[in-house]
Amino acid sequence: MARVISDACLSCGSCADTCPVGAISAGDGKYEIDADACLDCGACEGACPVGAISAE
Repeated sequence: MARVISDACLSCGSCADTCPVGAISAGDGKYEIDADACLDCGACEGACPVGAISAE
């Protein structure tokens, strides 16, 4: 199960910097996670300063 990023995202890029497989990229107004590439490791969730990332 992939992680998802809510509208609370600040587009700071902290999550993308911590993703070990590069599954996170800048989207329209917030960052987005490629569900097919996501390993569900949770590294991005812990890196988000506003808690905008959660399990799907």
